[in-house]
Amino acid sequence: MERKVMSKDELLKNKESLLETYSKEHRRNKKPITLTKKERKVLGIGRDEGRASVRNVRISPGKVKQVCDLIKGKSTNEAFAIVKNTRKAACTPIFKLLKSAEANAVNNFGLDPDALYVATAVASQGPTMKRWMPRARGSADRILKRTSHITVVVKERDEY
Repeated sequence: MERKVMSKDELLKNKESLLETYSKEHRRNKKPITLTKKERKVLGIGRDEGRASVRNVRISPGKVKQVCDLIKGKSTNEAFAIVKNTRKAACTPIFKLLKSAEANAVNNFGLDPDALYVATAVASQGPTMKRWMPRARGSADRILKRTSHITVVVKERDEY
């Protein structure tokens, strides 16, 4: 079941119906229907957020998630302060990601830097390096050196 590839004019003409189908959930997995990159660009979906990600960071995902949970839902200024004053190894890459996501939101989409907040901060498992450590009587133990993929999304907070 292939989808028809539409030109930019066709996408603009069918914009309302496409946005309506995008807002519906898929009947089986309850997720929104996936649009192509071209469709998202023409329809303006994703232009309200700044996104930054880094892959294969040599820190365990569990340790990164602790810091991610601290900054979720906070304003970017408050998140910067939290990350600066938390003594965890994961704070360095998350601080860089926050700066990058904020810069992407401001420079690429013209969002207000004072109204930004951390919408999501996710750490998922990356590839695991396996190493061996010699043990007693000629045996060996496995050492798992875990890595993580981190993604930070900042959005503009709606005025109340």
